[in-house]
Amino acid sequence: MTDIAEVIAELPDKTVLVLDDDAPLRTRLGRALESRGFEPTLVSGVAEALAYLKTSAPAFAVVDMRLEGGNGLSVVEALHAARPDARAVMLTGYGNIASAVAAVKAGAVDYLPKPADADDVVRALLAREDGPAPPENPMSADRVRWEHIQRVYELCGHNVSETARRLNMHRRTLQRILAKRAPR
Repeated sequence: MTDIAEVIAELPDKTVLVLDDDAPLRTRLGRALESRGFEPTLVSGVAEALAYLKTSAPAFAVVDMRLEGGNGLSVVEALHAARPDARAVMLTGYGNIASAVAAVKAGAVDYLPKPADADDVVRALLAREDGPAPPENPMSADRVRWEHIQRVYELCGHNVSETARRLNMHRRTLQRILAKRAPR
């Protein structure tokens, strides 16, 4: 942790935009970043973030992918239009390859699943072009499967039959999976 604190202390600009519609997560992440030496600005929606970016261009950003008022990708694009050297990390509760590719194309330097540890977020923000280190505690295959099923279920409007059809799964099997807790 000392090397990260030293790296942060040497940064010429420590401003970071934290955009998430989950207030407890946003506040907790903002406090964690502040305790590590960053200067966070917390916003809850796309419109608020875009308004902030018209007056300020932070060096870093931590942006939620799916928000009530739109999509975090537009904020990452606006951030890079305002400040091309800014580094953004995308957070999501529903990770998939297509959205990770879209985030990177928009200019995000990394893509982390929620709930993200503050240390992982800081490492992603400070990582250089040599690529991110592998996660210390990656999601299990069962957790990845569960996340995918939950995302498809949500996209299908919580319709079990439609979700089962799209996942090529028996409806009763899907109901049993949905009734269980998320695996670790």
